[in-house]
Amino acid sequence: MGTAAIARPAVMVSPASYKPAQAALGIGFLVLATACFAVLDTTVKYVGAFVPVLMAVWFRYMFQAVLVTAVMLPVRGRGLLRTEHPRFQLLRGTLLLTVSALSFVALQYMPVGEFTAIVMITPLVVTLLAALFLRERVTALRWALVVGGFSGALLVVQPGGDVIGWASLLPLVMVFTYAWFQILTSKMARTEDPITMHFYTGWVGALVSSLALPLVWQAIPDATAFALLCLIGLMGTVGHFLLILAFARTQASTLTPYLYGQIGFAMFCGWLVFGHVPGRFELIGIALIVLCGATASWITARDRRLPVEQPEA
Repeated sequence: MGTAAIARPAVMVSPASYKPAQAALGIGFLVLATACFAVLDTTVKYVGAFVPVLMAVWFRYMFQAVLVTAVMLPVRGRGLLRTEHPRFQLLRGTLLLTVSALSFVALQYMPVGEFTAIVMITPLVVTLLAALFLRERVTALRWALVVGGFSGALLVVQPGGDVIGWASLLPLVMVFTYAWFQILTSKMARTEDPITMHFYTGWVGALVSSLALPLVWQAIPDATAFALLCLIGLMGTVGHFLLILAFARTQASTLTPYLYGQIGFAMFCGWLVFGHVPGRFELIGIALIVLCGATASWITARDRRLPVEQPEA
């Protein structure tokens, strides 16, 4: 995800501490982060042709775990490990690992741009789950945006398109799983440090995926393949830190529209590497997802309700 998506951090600047002069810097960090995610997804799709998907998932999380530990442990010391909810850290890391595995597999069956567009309906799914399970009040406008976003997703994953059979369900299952991850993150953010959460996310993903790694491990074909696997880990880790920097400097309502720039980057990378150009109906669906998702995310950020993260891989 970027899902490959990497998650939007829980830390966000408060309106009281917001400085307009930092807005451009925050937007710049966010745009760079979405570019990282597009490169991540494109690389995952390319590498999947000659490396098992689970190996790519393991590299992604092991790279993050080692890098975050090497950089932050000398700075934070034991404070980096301090958490009030270790069980929730384990659950959160497992949910995100599941999201990454589903997204890595889904990318083998569908174009990068269309996959990224479907990921962007996650804020709408958060609204749906919050209404059904958390009893959050949802206005008629929000329900209309949810319906519009899902309609766009159906146009992207259409009968006779590039995604057929069971594979067409993967991105939708991934989005619902990621929505639960976001809801859990929004609750944990009240007591947990975002860097500590990032630390545990990396190690939970690395250790859990290591359990199944012997079943799929194979020799890495060449140095190029190894470099691409490292690139997956690097793009995910750097993208996440860029998001932390962006949301620590700029209000979510300002940044939200720029999150959807990831679709543009993904479509460009898909064309550049695979020569794929979305069809007419896919483009209509993508536009509908962007319109409904961006509007819903902006309303959420404005009302300061459930924090909504943008995808990780």
